Parts: sequence; C-alpha cells; structure tokens
Amino acid sequence: MAQDQASARTSSSRAPEDMPTSFGFTTVAEGQKQGMVNDVFHKVAERYDLMNDLMSGGLHRVWKDAMVSVLAPPKTPAREWTLLDVAGGTGDISTKVVRRSNNAVKAVVCDINNSMLNVGQDRADKAGLSELIRFSQGNAEDLPFPDKTFDAYTIAFGIRNVPDIPKALREAHRVLKRGGRFLCLEFSEVDVPLLDKVYDAFSFKAIPPMGQVITGDGEPYRYLVESIRKFPHQERFAEMIREAGFERVTYRNYTGGIAALHSGWKF
Repeated sequence: MAQDQASARTSSSRAPEDMPTSFGFTTVAEGQKQGMVNDVFHKVAERYDLMNDLMSGGLHRVWKDAMVSVLAPPKTPAREWTLLDVAGGTGDISTKVVRRSNNAVKAVVCDINNSMLNVGQDRADKAGLSELIRFSQGNAEDLPFPDKTFDAYTIAFGIRNVPDIPKALREAHRVLKRGGRFLCLEFSEVDVPLLDKVYDAFSFKAIPPMGQVITGDGEPYRYLVESIRKFPHQERFAEMIREAGFERVTYRNYTGGIAALHSGWKF
C-alpha cells in the first residue's frame, strides 16, 4: 500500500489546466484555492525562511543569489530602474537586488498575503531600505499597476501557488516595459536518477513532520510539498511563458532540477 501511495505521489498530474482546482493533491472547487493558499501563508509567514530551508535543505539561499546574479541589476542606471517582485512578501529577493545594485535601484514587492507583507515591511525598516523597497498588496492574476511600468519582474517559489498561472504570466508581460526581463525561480521536476527518489522520500516523509515539530502544524508543509509535484515540468512551463508573449525564453536547472530558473524577455 505504501508503495502504491508513493507511486501516486511521484506520478501525479503536472497538467497546467489542473492547477486552478488543485490544492496539493486535493481537488477543490473553482475559486476555492486562493483562500486556502492564503491561509497556508498566514500560518508560515513568520517562519517563511525556515519553511524554504526545510523544502530545499537551505539551498534556496544559493539559488536566490544565483537568480539575482542572472538579473544583474544596474549599479549606475541612466534612468530610474524598478523591479517588481511578485509573491515576494518577506522582501528577500528585493533586498538582494537593491543591495547588489549598491542601492541604485528601487523595488516594489507585491503579495496577496498581508501577513507576508508585514514581515517584509518590518525587515526593510530594520535594514534601512524602506525608501528603496515599497510593499503593495495585490493579486498576481490582476496586478494593481499600469502597463509598461517595470524594468524587471521576479517571482521566487510563488508561481505554483497562483490558481490561474497563464493569467499571471500575461499580467507579468503587461506590466513590463519593452526590453524588460521576467525571471521565475520555482521548485521543479528532478531529472537525475536516484536523486528524484531521495528527494521524494525526504519531501513526503521528513518535511511535514519537521514542520509539525517546529511550528506545531505540519499541514501547510504537506500542501507545499504536494504543490511542487503538481507544477508543470520545465519544458511545459517554458512553453507557457512563451504563450504569454515572452521571447528568448530559457531555463536552467539547479541541483538536478530540484529548482529551475526560467527567463523571458518582453520585446
């Protein structure tokens, strides 16, 4: 029986059309997913970095640094250069980008979850970055910004929690200026033999119990593990980015495909 369950987990559908009604491995009613996801992040907001440490073995910090290196924010921009970081409530990506630019650029963090935004605002205030990083509550599927506003759009470990991913990608394209860059870092499909087995065993057997011990509630972590297995694999997600209007779409795997960084340009 355990083998059958493990097989079902690792072979679960990654079809994009299933995402609006899949809360992990549970099928929910149309329109119900967003509220359930919001509840998960209200619960883990104060321990968001710890959550990602558990999910990635601490590697999310290395992957995020690599993402910022790929973005290469300008250190002496000829004009004001602004990043939009979506689903980045705690502000870690925006902080890295601003600091990498030697405080020469600005960032707007947009997140649907006010608990996450409160954590991010507090961190920015303590770091003395509140003049450079602004926090705005909003939905990735309906961004509260005009067309052609931003020079870059980043989203790290957030796109798989969006019910309508194609709509969010179209919104990313809309708010970017011509020549703007889209970067998405997300847990993905492991493509290294044996590593996939080890990663699955760690994810399903270790992460929820650790979440239970550390936070007193393992269910949010169970959802987050399951949501990774529902997210479209690298090639399909790259195609979705192209379908949203982006060009020169590429991706690179990190740590055998545990995570992947997707890139696209608006021309």
